[in-house]
Amino acid sequence: MIGTGVISNLNVLGYIHSHDAEIVAVADTNVDNAKQKIERWGLRTVKIYEDYKTMIKNEDLDIVEILTPHHFHAPMAEYCARNGVPAISVQKPMAHSITDCDRIIKICNENNIKLKLFENFIFAPHILKAKELLDEGIIGERTNFRINTVLTGGPHMPYSLIESYLWRVQTDKCGGGPLVYDDGIHKFSLALWLMNQERVDKVYAWIDYFSGIMDGPSNIFWKYPTDEEEAPKYGSMEFSLAPNMYFPSNYYACEEFMEISGTKGMMWINQCTSGGNFMSDSPQYPPIVVYVDGKVKNYGEDLPMDWRYSFINSTQHFIDAVKNDKEPIYTGRQGMNLSIFAKMPYISDQQQREVFWDEITPENEANNSCVVEKFFTKRKSLFQMLKYNWRVSKDLKKGEKQGLKHTEFKYTYQN
Repeated sequence: MIGTGVISNLNVLGYIHSHDAEIVAVADTNVDNAKQKIERWGLRTVKIYEDYKTMIKNEDLDIVEILTPHHFHAPMAEYCARNGVPAISVQKPMAHSITDCDRIIKICNENNIKLKLFENFIFAPHILKAKELLDEGIIGERTNFRINTVLTGGPHMPYSLIESYLWRVQTDKCGGGPLVYDDGIHKFSLALWLMNQERVDKVYAWIDYFSGIMDGPSNIFWKYPTDEEEAPKYGSMEFSLAPNMYFPSNYYACEEFMEISGTKGMMWINQCTSGGNFMSDSPQYPPIVVYVDGKVKNYGEDLPMDWRYSFINSTQHFIDAVKNDKEPIYTGRQGMNLSIFAKMPYISDQQQREVFWDEITPENEANNSCVVEKFFTKRKSLFQMLKYNWRVSKDLKKGEKQGLKHTEFKYTYQN
């Protein structure tokens, strides 16, 4: 593993639970953090390297997981591919630019490397069940996809996440913003996978930049490609903000709700990131709801809802693909498609027009016609918010040690 940041706690689980693979080494420029992680994971014999190149040189590896900021993905994947690592899993999004996505694919192809873009949402147990039902034709031909991501606030965001947020608001490192590009890859993945599509035709988007710290709220609309004899197919995505609402989650302060329309009925899919909280046990929010022929039926109540299972399933899928020489989900080309999709809303918002899929290319990045602008300019607001959340997180930890509950704390954000 290259990188032992926050997300590594989830990426590691599939290997810990695997009978076919084991973690033998990690690399991180922050050695102390790496030591804390392998202690937490119960992997005290794992070797730690400060320089990932030294790890690649010294270890006989079958798989490398790249879990670093997006602008490091291409040079790290290239080094691994050219130095004998036969299988590489790159954390989503594949890179901060389409140019670098294309570069990763070409280098891996040249060196006969099995490349996977690590995206976990489609491997959540209830999402897998929904896909199975859709492919069986439960709502007929799929015609429309809609997803709403609700972003909540409050003091439950740990400082380690706030720290990693800093590079996500720099477009030259992230490739976009923390919502539409970074988190959005998960949602664009669902929009293609659940609808059995590889791409979209065109996108129109409106993106606001709340307090200069995030690329939302936003509304994104698109049209899927269809043949003349097919019914037209559309999709939409919303990032809505509820910054004053406390929402319990073991992971990030957000939740997703999906709706898929078909020629015979409709399907609703509840939760993903915060699955396993109190809402998962509520009869008002079953994992999957289907309306067909005037009847409503629920599915997936017996499935585990905790988000970690999506990571475990995604990793075990790749281990099996490597061991048995099969194509992974997602391949490099599919991974680049997700980045293309996630870039289109920014260009649409910047230029206030519909943007077509074929416009987002390395060539157009080179001539600056499809480059995401730097939009996070209110640095004072950003750092005030980060400082506030960091202070609250520290106070909460102290309060929890004293046996206090979250509801006994009251904070006022001051400009």
